[in-house]
Amino acid sequence: MRMSVLAAALCAGFVAPSAVAAQIKFSPDTFQIYGGLGNSPTKQPRLQYRGMRTVDFQTGLSPGSIVVRTYARKLYYVLPGGKAIEYGVGVGREGFTWTGANQVSRKAEWPDWRPPRVMIEREAVKGHYIPEYMPGGPDNPLGARALYIGDTEFRIHGTSQPWSIGLAVSSGCIRMLNEEVIDLYNRVQIGTLVVVE
Repeated sequence: MRMSVLAAALCAGFVAPSAVAAQIKFSPDTFQIYGGLGNSPTKQPRLQYRGMRTVDFQTGLSPGSIVVRTYARKLYYVLPGGKAIEYGVGVGREGFTWTGANQVSRKAEWPDWRPPRVMIEREAVKGHYIPEYMPGGPDNPLGARALYIGDTEFRIHGTSQPWSIGLAVSSGCIRMLNEEVIDLYNRVQIGTLVVVE
């Protein structure tokens, strides 16, 4: 697998899902956030998100492939005939971005979370506690579904923090609204190509 990885860690932050999360329209204004679990406020533009939809999408990739455009904070599930389903995503914050191509190696419903040691130690320095293990369920940071990417620590997974969609706030994982990651999960097979740009 070829990847340019600036940092390898998982994402965190999950609250109970909202039934109307996909209908939320975010403004493109600058939004103050707190980087990861830390206390340092950062500002970044919020990219507008309108909910999943079918769009024109020209690519040489086969239908069924996934393309993540980090800079646009969009994920595309390639359809036949020059179309794709477009989803909004949250991506890695500064220092936690990566690019590459790999395959979906595993799928999980309400996955367990085992954060890497480096994340636990990094957040402990900031005075934040992260457990070594969390069982799957509504309080789990990986949300309702997870698509594991190769043998990396990166995943495409759910979140119920709709404010994070369209922002660069994670530790490298690709976040989706729970309702939308369930839709993607139901379309994707083991071995699906994932290209992150």
